[in-house]
Amino acid sequence: MNEQLSAKDWLDQGLKVLASHGFTALKAEPMAKAMGVSRGSFYWHFADVSAFHAALLKHWREIAAEQIITGIEASAGDEPAIAVLLRRTFSIRLTLERAVRSWAAADPIARHAVQAIDRRRLNYVESLLAANGLPQPVAQARSQVLYWAFLGNALSDRHLPSAQQQAVIAELIRIALHPP
Repeated sequence: MNEQLSAKDWLDQGLKVLASHGFTALKAEPMAKAMGVSRGSFYWHFADVSAFHAALLKHWREIAAEQIITGIEASAGDEPAIAVLLRRTFSIRLTLERAVRSWAAADPIARHAVQAIDRRRLNYVESLLAANGLPQPVAQARSQVLYWAFLGNALSDRHLPSAQQQAVIAELIRIALHPP
């Protein structure tokens, strides 16, 4: 790489480092070395490591919530949006999710970012369930249950065989859409 890295290049690299090495590896010098640039490139875009951390958490939210929501909304078709969301989120590896939540356990700023994304996701899932005709209290309760299932999946090291994973996803969709 060269010295002309953008802030987004640093943020994308930060997410990779976070997912593979954890939040303690989010430091300017080792990241610059790995990217083949000087630390000056980092400090050109970020006042300090704390500013980088704040920008990284914002970037994570964009990727882990807003882009997913935009993608679900864009792919609206015959299948209910909640089914599309469940298929997508339960079919991917969630290494980054686990890393950010580990960071949140040790850092109040990361914890605040995780709490904000949890609220955003829960509200979105609840809105999808309500759009499928579930009464608000039922939509709220089911969104919480589905989100707990997502978190359990994200924090688990156990990867299910494909057939079993598909059966779990089908059951989650059934639970989500079943009339009260």
